[in-house]
Amino acid sequence: MSVLTNNLDLFLRAFGQTLQLFAISGVLSLLLGTLLAALRVSPVPVFRAVGAAYVTVLRNTPLTLVFVFFLFGYPLLEIVKIEPYTAAVVALSLYTAAFVCEVVRSGINTVPVGQAEASRALGLTFVQMLGNVVLPQALRSVVPPMTSTMIALLKNTTVASGFAVFQAGTIRDSLSEQGENVLLGLLWVAIGFVILVMPLTYVQQTFEKRWSVAR
Repeated sequence: MSVLTNNLDLFLRAFGQTLQLFAISGVLSLLLGTLLAALRVSPVPVFRAVGAAYVTVLRNTPLTLVFVFFLFGYPLLEIVKIEPYTAAVVALSLYTAAFVCEVVRSGINTVPVGQAEASRALGLTFVQMLGNVVLPQALRSVVPPMTSTMIALLKNTTVASGFAVFQAGTIRDSLSEQGENVLLGLLWVAIGFVILVMPLTYVQQTFEKRWSVAR
């Protein structure tokens, strides 16, 4: 317990940075992932190909390599200089968006084809049909897998610790420098992540119950 109490400020600051990194990356990945899902079900072949290529490349590339590119490869292009924290946000967002895309696309596939046909018969465009008819129904069915994706993103933030980004994953190094018990410190880090995951699980269960009644 002394490891936690003696370094409470360190734990609070580190987990605060983790939450910030998770929140920003989560919002960006949800937006980009939904857009990619729209491309993947688009009636335009080129858009479908772009969406499929993005998902194929990002899903099959280790997250560490995505970090390496944005922290060491991208600066060599000398386009826009980005800080390690910004690079971490970009890497996590782009990587997670590929998984969000597939989750949303699976939800879109659960919507009966007749819904789309009826929308077209009413004169709705593809964007109108997707935004007003298909996505509202699709998102109800993807709450569990989407929550799992967000939980994975939360845990993936620790990868940033290997690239000089301060967050929960760097607590071990700080404790080691101070001569603290690193094993106990890591145990508290694990407990911290469990505490952070619990609200996500609660939100998932709440939405599942609410939308199951709505159906």
